[in-house]
Amino acid sequence: MSRTTQIAFVETDLDSIASATGRVAVIVTPDGKMKPEARRANRLTRGAVARLLESKGFEKSRAGQVHTLAMPGGMAADALDVVVLPDRAGVADARAAGVALARLKARAALTVFAGAQRAAAELALGIALRDYSFDAHKTDTPADPAGPVTVHATRPAEIEAEAAPLLAVAEGVLMTRDLVSEPANVLTTTEFADRLAEMTALGLEVEVLDEAQLAELGMRTLLCVGQGSDSPSKVVVMQWKGGEADAAPLALVGKGVVFDTGGISLKPAGGMEDMTMDMGGAGVVAGTMRALALRGARANVVGLVGLVENMPSGNATRPGDVVRSMKGDTVEVINTDAEGRLVLCDVMWYAQERFAPAGMIDLATLTGAIIIGLGHENAGVFSNDDTLCNAFLKAAEAEGEGAWRMPLGKAYDDQLKSAIADMKNVGGRPAGSITAAQFLKRFVKEETPWIHLDIAGVASVKSETRYAPKGASGWGVMALNRLVRDMFES
Repeated sequence: MSRTTQIAFVETDLDSIASATGRVAVIVTPDGKMKPEARRANRLTRGAVARLLESKGFEKSRAGQVHTLAMPGGMAADALDVVVLPDRAGVADARAAGVALARLKARAALTVFAGAQRAAAELALGIALRDYSFDAHKTDTPADPAGPVTVHATRPAEIEAEAAPLLAVAEGVLMTRDLVSEPANVLTTTEFADRLAEMTALGLEVEVLDEAQLAELGMRTLLCVGQGSDSPSKVVVMQWKGGEADAAPLALVGKGVVFDTGGISLKPAGGMEDMTMDMGGAGVVAGTMRALALRGARANVVGLVGLVENMPSGNATRPGDVVRSMKGDTVEVINTDAEGRLVLCDVMWYAQERFAPAGMIDLATLTGAIIIGLGHENAGVFSNDDTLCNAFLKAAEAEGEGAWRMPLGKAYDDQLKSAIADMKNVGGRPAGSITAAQFLKRFVKEETPWIHLDIAGVASVKSETRYAPKGASGWGVMALNRLVRDMFES
C-alpha cells in the first residue's frame, strides 16, 4: 500500500520557526490579522509577511488559500507558506488549506504552525488526502519516503485525538486509490482477495469463497462473467463487528471486475486500458472496511465483493445465453459488456440471505450512461428507501463527495422484458443507467432498504479532484464512513 503521510502533533515552539527546514506554514486571517506564529515569521523575514498582506494580490484571498514566499530570508526553510483561514474555520476551508499545502509540499518536509486553530485536525486530513501519488511501478521513484509533516498546536494532544479517526479514513481512501490504480496483471482476482485477507490483522473477519463454493451457492450469473478468463472468480466477505452482537449489519456490496474487455461483446480498443478501474466499487468497499476497522467503528458492517475478470475466449458467455441467478430468476444475456450487474445481483442476494442486513448499498463502475447524465462531478444514486437515501446524500454533501439521486420506475423496468427468460441484462440505450439500477432492484428483497451507487464517472478521472490528484479518487469512502457514523453506530 502507498505510504500514508506521517503527521506528528507537537506543542507550539515559536523558536523552531527559524530553524525548521523544508517548508514552513503559518496562518493569517482573511482580513490580514497575523497570529503569533505569523508575527514571528514576519520578524524573521524582516516584514515580508506584512508586505504580502498589504499587497494587491492578498486583497482577493479566500479562506483555504495559500500564498508562498520562496527562500524566505532569516529562515532555514526553502519556502514560507502563508495560509488564509479564519479563527473558526469551517471543515471545507480547513481541508482546502491542507490540500493546497500538500500540493505545494511534494517530497519536502512540512512544518505547520497551527497555533490555536480549531480546525487543525481537518487541515491535517486535507494534507493526508492530497499528499498521494501512485508510484509502485516507477523505477525512478526515490527510495526515501516523502517528507514528514509536523503540526505545532497549542493543544496538540487534543488535536491529535481529533485527527486520529480522520486519518484512519484517509488511509482507507488511499487503499481504494491504490487498488483502482493497479494494473490488471498485478491486481488479479487472487491478488485482490489476498490483499483483503490481510486485513484480518485489523480485526476484520475475512472469508474468501472460491468457484466451487460459488457454484454450490448457485451464483451462476457471477460465474458466467468470469468463465472466459483464466483468473478464478471469487467472492470476499469482510465482517466488522463493532456494534451490539444482535444488531443487523449494514451490507456494502462492490463490483470487482479486475479487467473488463467486454467479453464477446468486445469493447473498442481505444481507452480499453482504463478498464483496470472496473473494480472501483469493490475498491471503495475495501477502503471503507479498512477505515471502519482502523477507527474502531461502533457498528456492524459487512463488506462483500465479487471479483471476476471479463475476457473473450472459447469458454466465454455468449450474447443470447440464458443464465439462472442465485435467486432463481433467469437472465438472457444480450450484451456481455453489461457484466457488472450480473456480478452484483448474486452477491446482493447472498448478502441478504446470509446477513438479513439493516440496509444494503452496492457500488459499481456500472454504466457509461451515468457519465453522460452526470459527468465526473456526481455519482448516480438510486434507492428504494428515502430515509437511507437522504442520510447518504447528506453524508456525501458533508464530505464534499458529489452524489445525485436518479429516478426508478415501472416504465424503465419494462425495458428489461425478455421473450425467452425472466429478464434481459440490458434495456437498450435510453436511460441506460436507470435500467441497470432497475435490473439490480429485482434482486432486492422488499424489506431491505437499498441504495445503488453508479460511480463510473467519479472513481477515476483525468483531472484532479477536490482531494486527489488526477487518477483514482477514492470517492465514496468518506461518505460511507460518515453514513455509518451518523446512522448505524451505537
